[in-house]
Order: sequence, then structure tokens, then C-alpha cells
Amino acid sequence: MYGLLRPLLFRLDAEAAHGIALRGLDALERVGALGLVARLPAQSPYPTSVFGLDFPNPVGLAAGLDKNGAHIEALFALGFGFVEVGTVTPRPQSGNPKPRMFRLASHRAIINRLGFNNLGVDALVRNVERLGARGGILGINIGKNKDTPNESAQDDYLHCLERVYPLADYITINISSPNTAGLRELQEEQSLRRLVGTLREAQEKLGAQHGKRVPMLVKVAPDLSDDDIEAAARVLADLQVDGVIATNTTVSREGVEDSPHADEPGGLSGAPLMPQATYVLRRMRTRMPESIPLIGVGGILSGADAVAKMAAGASLVQCYTGFIYRGPVLVRECVAAIRRRKEAPSRGHVPPA
Repeated sequence: MYGLLRPLLFRLDAEAAHGIALRGLDALERVGALGLVARLPAQSPYPTSVFGLDFPNPVGLAAGLDKNGAHIEALFALGFGFVEVGTVTPRPQSGNPKPRMFRLASHRAIINRLGFNNLGVDALVRNVERLGARGGILGINIGKNKDTPNESAQDDYLHCLERVYPLADYITINISSPNTAGLRELQEEQSLRRLVGTLREAQEKLGAQHGKRVPMLVKVAPDLSDDDIEAAARVLADLQVDGVIATNTTVSREGVEDSPHADEPGGLSGAPLMPQATYVLRRMRTRMPESIPLIGVGGILSGADAVAKMAAGASLVQCYTGFIYRGPVLVRECVAAIRRRKEAPSRGHVPPA
């Protein structure tokens, strides 16, 4: 079905198609048709335990598709083992001016400069509170408002952390989007230590207050230098974060220079991101203790891509742009490919980066 719908959606502006597709998924889910269309085959669920959580399968949806947590039931019905919503900020914000989302179809890629457009954390909390039973693990991705200076960023993250903590299965700290000016400066070693250290203290207090410990992950950029990766790995290991997501979108245009949209500012995702995102993932894995799991994201458009992320050290994978290009079949394909890899004879350790 998606193969028939995609050409129609791709005739529309990318952001307009995004909204139409989500509303269509909701409509199908409400009448019970979505599960019939996108149901995983009986052999595709593949339970995986990471962060002390039991995932129905190791393939998730990355943050950005459902910024306000308004489509969670429909997204779970597509077969994802986990869904990450957001990025959400303390106050509503409209994001960057339109147009701000561009397809590079010949490269199976997207450039976006949305800029954390969302209805604010209170709206997301209301949406999640209305949920009934979930079809998998729910992650909530939090950020800061555009007009909050970096010196005060921890206040925004703390506010969101406190609001979503009772509702999330895990929480992601987004300091790596290229579409909020200055945000990536929070990945600098001392800034990272201050921010994540403060949030780790709050996490422990919230755990005692709510009687449960919600894992906290940090999402990093693919554009870090080797020295930056070393520093980030050292800080995150020292602070004993629960996990790392590698990576966000890239500001590089390597491999898409011939695209008519190559000069558009914003983060590039999709197939061209795969090599660099996987390099950062592998390098982070070899520089962090095995007790800190990694999620691999960036450039997954096939089951083989998902397996490459696992081989580079990921415990779970996420997709977004690949899902836009391939549809629900990508989820099934990735689960099946990971299953085959896991059930094959051991192939040894992750090679050093």
C-alpha cells in the first residue's frame, strides 16, 4: 500500500506530506485498519532487553516524526519496538520559517531545518496521559527553547525532565540538532559535563520521588571531530549516563553536492549520513564501557544497514528518513535481518575505530 501512496505524497511539499501522512495513519488506526495493513509477521517480534527495559523488538522510530506525541498509537501499530517522540521544549515555539524540509529523492535523503517546532511540553504530556496501553517502549526527547541562552539551558532541560519523567520509559537529552543556533556548543566537554551532571543529579532525585528509575540517554552529532568524540565519551562514561544515541543529522553535504537542494541549510539525514553516523557510533562504542548501551541511527534504509549498526556496537537501532522512503516494510526487514545476525555463529568483537 505504501508503495502506491508514496508517489502521491512525494508530489506534495515535504512538510505538508508529513502532516497528511500522520493524519492518515491516525484515521486508519481509529477504524482498526492500520494493524491489518502494517502488522508484523508472526516471526518478526524479537524481544530485546536494554537499559533494564524489555523492547518488543530492537527497531525504533527516531525523534522528529511525532514532535508532540499526538500519533503514538498509530506509530506503534506499524511494528516499531519503540517510538521516540519530540523534541519537545518547555514553551511552544513555531520553529524556523517555511519552507524548511526538502527531499533529495535521488539520494534517498532529506534536509530539514525545522528548529524544534512543537506545542510545548505541557501539550505533549496531555497527549501521553491520554494513551491507553502502549504497543512498545516510549521515549521522550527533550530540548531547549530557541530564545533560551546556553547559560540557562539547564533550566529548560530540567523543566522538561521533571514534566515527562513520570510518563516516559526513557528520556533523551537532545544537544545535537543543527537547527537551533548554538545548541551543539553544549557538546563541548565542560559544557557537557555541567549540563549532563546537573541532569543526572535530577534524574536520581526524580527516581526516588516517583519510585522508579527512568533511563536518561544523550544524543550526539555525527559532525564531532575525533577529539570531540573522545571527550564526549569520557564525560558520558564518567557521569554514568544510561545510554547514547549516535547520531543526529549532519551539516555535511558530502555525497549530495549535485542535488538542487544541497545549498539549503539544515540537517541532512538518510542514506548519505550512514557512513559518518556509523563511524561515530563505532568510535563511541570502543571508547565507552560496555555497561552503557548505544542506539544506532542515521542512514538506515535496509536490513543490511541495521545489521551494520549492530556490528558497529549498537544494542538498538532507529530509523526515520528510511521509513519515509521505504514505509513499514523497512521495520520488518530490519527486525528480520537483526534476528538472522543474532542467531548466526559469533563473528567476534567490534573492530577498533
